[in-house]
Amino acid sequence: MPSYEQLSELLAPATTVLLTVECQQGVVGRDSALPELAKEARSSGALANVARLVAAAHESGVQVIHAIAERRPDGRGANHNARLFRAAERLPVQQLTGTTAVRVAPPIEVAEEDFVVRRLHGLSPIAGTDVDPLLRNLGCRTLVVTGVSANVAIPNAVFDAVNRGYTAVVPADAIAGVPSDYTPAMIRNTLALVATITATDDVLACFKRPRR
Repeated sequence: MPSYEQLSELLAPATTVLLTVECQQGVVGRDSALPELAKEARSSGALANVARLVAAAHESGVQVIHAIAERRPDGRGANHNARLFRAAERLPVQQLTGTTAVRVAPPIEVAEEDFVVRRLHGLSPIAGTDVDPLLRNLGCRTLVVTGVSANVAIPNAVFDAVNRGYTAVVPADAIAGVPSDYTPAMIRNTLALVATITATDDVLACFKRPRR
């Protein structure tokens, strides 16, 4: 874990962006297409911690981007080249554009100044979406990655951020995956090699520091 001074330097509000990944009702909500993942995101406290981080970012002037995965009702443009995509097509809850499934899930609150970036294809919240150009235009240097899942989208986001020159910060208690013991293993053996691993409370302490 980095020291407060090290983390505080990384999380300067003017150059930091908080990214929430697939924290949408059809994924982590009460009527999720993936009930096991939704249960883990809630029971672990990860979703509540994402909400705490978003609220603190709003108060401290840190930009928030919500990355949403969705698909058109006709499926045009969606991937079909992996088992994950084919399985998603058969789920009882579909992440269809314009439905409640693709709204950011409570208790996370979306502010007027937030960006909501929607993707119709692929696995990454960053590659092939508007997130990277938005980050560059915002002057981002550090990307705080939160949300789900530690199995697929979170590592995709971290790798893509690092490959594009950003410093990735991951609050370990603000991401979730399944089974429950997979997330700490992923963090320890993979994400810790390329990202700064920290905790929600430590990020909050940096966000809530007195402004100069």
